[in-house]
Amino acid sequence: MQRLKDRIRDIPDFPKPGIVFKDITPLVKDPATLRLAVHQLLHPFLGRDITLVAGMEARGFIFGSLVAWELGVGFIPLRKPSKLPYDVHSVSYDLEYGSATLEAHIDAFGNGDRVLLIDDLLATGGTAKASCELIEKLGATVEACAFVVELEFLDGREQLKNHPVHSLLQY
Repeated sequence: MQRLKDRIRDIPDFPKPGIVFKDITPLVKDPATLRLAVHQLLHPFLGRDITLVAGMEARGFIFGSLVAWELGVGFIPLRKPSKLPYDVHSVSYDLEYGSATLEAHIDAFGNGDRVLLIDDLLATGGTAKASCELIEKLGATVEACAFVVELEFLDGREQLKNHPVHSLLQY
């Protein structure tokens, strides 16, 4: 995991003073490291009956779509408001530095779907919890949540206590 950690840079005071942003750009730029991250994200879920992968805008799209490809299942984007062209359901939630809303098409998930939720970062857990709520609101089951980075000091796992959580790097 040190190889992954070496490819994540800290950006102090972004998006506001006091926050240290974990920038994954160097990780996704390097094909070998990106492949390693994707394989480590999906490894615990091989052989499980995952039918879809979902990822949150925007960095969750990177890892989520690659994990879906490797698992041989579809990918569902969870988007910011007014980005999807069809009828949507939405969930609003609080962030560590504001509030936000996520949307999915009303037919994105169905009864019987078993979803793996993927994102680059677990911080306070607000985005992931809202994503789980949105997926479940549309009739699917969240099998697990997986993240490249987990900021343990923000206790985001507590928001996801009803779901298994897998993270590659903990800070």
